[in-house]
Amino acid sequence: MLAESKAFSGFAVPDLRVARAFYEGTLGLRVEEQGDELLTLHLAGDRDVLVYSKPDHVPATYTILNFPVDDVDAAVSGLQERGVTFERYSGFEQDQKGISRAPDGPAIAWFTDPAGNILSVLEI
Repeated sequence: MLAESKAFSGFAVPDLRVARAFYEGTLGLRVEEQGDELLTLHLAGDRDVLVYSKPDHVPATYTILNFPVDDVDAAVSGLQERGVTFERYSGFEQDQKGISRAPDGPAIAWFTDPAGNILSVLEI
């Protein structure tokens, strides 16, 4: 029934102005306002993600958006230069940059947006 539907995902933030500054200014994404309560993040591959305002927002405890990259070390360094701080999680061995290099998965590093939503860069 929905196999041909061009589904999209979305997530909440408490302040769209702050979110736009982060996603556009810090991450370098193309961001479009959709009225007063909605942003569209235009991602590579013609994928859009909606960001909506929710004043009582509580961030999820899982990664809501993953950014595949060719070189996770370069991506982490570039984001750190833009002020991004990488998270450290118990149960994961992470190097000094915060990158986990588990033998059974991709090299990955996690960070949060200003609303506390968890994002990652992972080497493909």
